[in-house]
Amino acid sequence: MNVTTTVLPEVLMLDPAVYRDARGLFTESWNRRTFHDATGSAVDFVQDNHSRSVRHVLRGIHYQVERPQGKLVRVTAGAVFDVAVDLRRSSPNFGRWAGVELTGESFRQLWIPPGFGHAFLVLSDTADFLYKTTDYRHAEHERCIRWDDESIGIDWPLGGQSPLLAPKDAVAPRLAQAQTYS
Repeated sequence: MNVTTTVLPEVLMLDPAVYRDARGLFTESWNRRTFHDATGSAVDFVQDNHSRSVRHVLRGIHYQVERPQGKLVRVTAGAVFDVAVDLRRSSPNFGRWAGVELTGESFRQLWIPPGFGHAFLVLSDTADFLYKTTDYRHAEHERCIRWDDESIGIDWPLGGQSPLLAPKDAVAPRLAQAQTYS
């Protein structure tokens, strides 16, 4: 597995080995030992999630204020622009973001540790998005921050289109008003 840091040092791009031949391909999408050796992080994933979305759907910026989740995210079909935002007020990178394109063809994954918000924009007609979490979903602790908050300044590749948003994302507070981590 090849590991590359993003502009946020804790957010890592993971490129697993993909073995191809005339029959097709094989890749190991998760291995605890390989992940630990590559990242130095010992994690215990407790939940897997799968979403399917259409072009221009933008989900996020989502996080849990209590019981924060680390996420290992990947796309199995289609393409997304995936974003992590540092929401730790004590961090020198508070409010900064990292974004990468994830595709079903690349097998690339993104490790987003606890303390970060997460969002993605679908770039293809549809995209299947899978992610492992280090804690369970706790609806009472879920929060979101407005996707177009100028203080964060995410450069979404929308090409002049308006995103398709969930109602909660459309009315999310800006970072300055949001409950974040200490």
